[in-house]
Amino acid sequence: MVVEQFAVGGDRNFGYLVADETSAKAAVIDPCYSPDMIVDYARQKNWAIVYSFNTHQHYDHTNGNQYIRDHLGIPTLAWGSRTDDGTLIEDGTVLPLGKLELHIIHTPGHTADSICIYVPGTPGAVFTGDTLFVGKVGGTDYGENARREYDSLHQKLMRLPDDTVVWPGHNYGVAPSSTIANEKQTNPFLLQPDFNAFVDLKRNWLEYKRKHGIA
Repeated sequence: MVVEQFAVGGDRNFGYLVADETSAKAAVIDPCYSPDMIVDYARQKNWAIVYSFNTHQHYDHTNGNQYIRDHLGIPTLAWGSRTDDGTLIEDGTVLPLGKLELHIIHTPGHTADSICIYVPGTPGAVFTGDTLFVGKVGGTDYGENARREYDSLHQKLMRLPDDTVVWPGHNYGVAPSSTIANEKQTNPFLLQPDFNAFVDLKRNWLEYKRKHGIA
């Protein structure tokens, strides 16, 4: 497995390529702002892009979708859409990428349609969109969506292998990537003892950042 991370612009957005070098097949994740950069890189590597995904349907993650369709002739898949062979993109869907497997994880919270894409390996990789950042989590209200996000984080993402590399949708942290183990140990939202404390931290995040010198 090869992962290429692209600083594409916008609000410190990241776009990604994940590729299986043996088959020279690749997938784009969140083709936003500079999709040409991602496509050109794949061509330089002689990788065939066979999938494109949005982790959720906010414009800052989807604004390159038309470019992908125009230049590659493929749709960009998202929660609830279907592949050309009719496979539904839902929780538990597994799509082949050469010798790799792309596992779709539904992680509602930041949006109802948020997904993460997990690729098993040694180590594995998970593309977390705006569900999990390095040292932070996605924005929500303080009610039902916060509860959904809390459950998505603890019942799904934190159950991935500890060495899984976390590739977020924005460069909001102290580093451009992390691991599940590191987030368990250092992410203040994941260190909260229960949901109520998690929501309290969301409510008081600006104060917390000032107190702890977090950018």
